[in-house]
Amino acid sequence: MTKFMPVGGETAVMSVSRSETIADRVIDEVLGAVVADRRLMETIMTGVLARGHVLLEDVPGTGKTLTARSLATALGLEFNRLQFTPDLLPADVTGSYVFDENAGSFEFNEGPIFANVVLADEINRSPPKTQAALLEAMEEGQVTVDGTTHELPEPFLVIATQNPVEQEGTFELPEAQRDRFTVKTSIGYPDAAGERELIDRRADRTAQAPTVEPVIDAEAVRALRQIPEQVTVEDELRDYVVAVCRETRADRRVDVGVSPRGVQRLFEAARARAAIAGREYVVPDDVLAVAEPVLAHRLVLTAETSVRDTTRRDVVRDVLDRVEVPAMTPPES
Repeated sequence: MTKFMPVGGETAVMSVSRSETIADRVIDEVLGAVVADRRLMETIMTGVLARGHVLLEDVPGTGKTLTARSLATALGLEFNRLQFTPDLLPADVTGSYVFDENAGSFEFNEGPIFANVVLADEINRSPPKTQAALLEAMEEGQVTVDGTTHELPEPFLVIATQNPVEQEGTFELPEAQRDRFTVKTSIGYPDAAGERELIDRRADRTAQAPTVEPVIDAEAVRALRQIPEQVTVEDELRDYVVAVCRETRADRRVDVGVSPRGVQRLFEAARARAAIAGREYVVPDDVLAVAEPVLAHRLVLTAETSVRDTTRRDVVRDVLDRVEVPAMTPPES
């Protein structure tokens, strides 16, 4: 167990049961300002606890940017927004060396990637060379500029948003880039009540818009991300995770299945999901809950399948139907 100082001042001990309480408080705080589905926020929090990165794909105007900014605020983390455009250069992301006349030497100017939470807005509107500037940062927590390595803040989380690739002016994310995102999900359109709430907020300009307050701080986030390491995964479930991922490679509709990195990410996300639920052990439902957002974006479908109505998520659902779910008995406390 890890001690931390949450917002409010009291010292507390981070445990699996407490991680559930904190995750709920963060989600509630964000949903107080963002009109979104709770399951979406649980998926995003799964990515946070799994020490991963999150990809949000949706049409413009669904609240992707607001969601990312609100989450950073609720977590008490430093936030930077980076707007990806066709003329964005890699140095605009990572930073560059600038000559300082007074010092007579080159000084490194940090780019916007030097923050705890980086919103890579509309990431697929930049060419692959610029998108690739994030690869080292997302995998290693560092960037290398002109041969010198610079460490990024800890915790470090990329929340990238993208518009559907069918839209004009977008570039398909490279497979290596997609593989770095622990989860990919969509906000979607709000229900009728949610859209009515948006109208009511817009109509009453004298009322203060809902705001998000910090629930925890950076130290607590670091402690929170250590909690999944305390979660037990029985051998039967470990075999199940491997079997599901390997089955994606055997599907005839798939050209490239889930990579070994994807196998690890599914394992990590299942543990994070259990921690959010306040459990010290993983159950099959944890794996089933995170399988689509963790695995679907990693698949490369065959050309024949791509022209049909079959989606990557359809393939993952079929794989989950084919692979036998192990019967589990909760471990003794």
